[in-house]
Amino acid sequence: MKSLTLSHALKAGIASAALFAVAPLAAQMTDPAPAAPASPSAPAADASSFSDSDIQQFAAAATEVTKIQADASIPADEKQPKMLAALQASGLPPEKFNQIGQAAATDPALQQRIQAAAPAAPAQPQP
Repeated sequence: MKSLTLSHALKAGIASAALFAVAPLAAQMTDPAPAAPASPSAPAADASSFSDSDIQQFAAAATEVTKIQADASIPADEKQPKMLAALQASGLPPEKFNQIGQAAATDPALQQRIQAAAPAAPAQPQP
């Protein structure tokens, strides 16, 4: 039961950790002068505005980014390019990744969808 709780906690942290790790990366990939500035009165995206495919891609990218971020064998200066490559490999546009991450920060239903879509963490061997 302990590993189930650990797995759940890991999944719960994936979205928030990945959002903070990848947001600067996604900003590097986008045009510095957006065609249409975001309106402060624009409604926030909710869980229903993202497809299951979007959520699965987000969860996969977030999992990979989190692994890279936590990998002590990767030098700090090599983590940013590797995380960017993981985001690109997911097939999810950086803008959509950011939208999902920002929406998940305040939407428990979206957080649950992301947790459900996150790849299962490998079982930790018991000592």
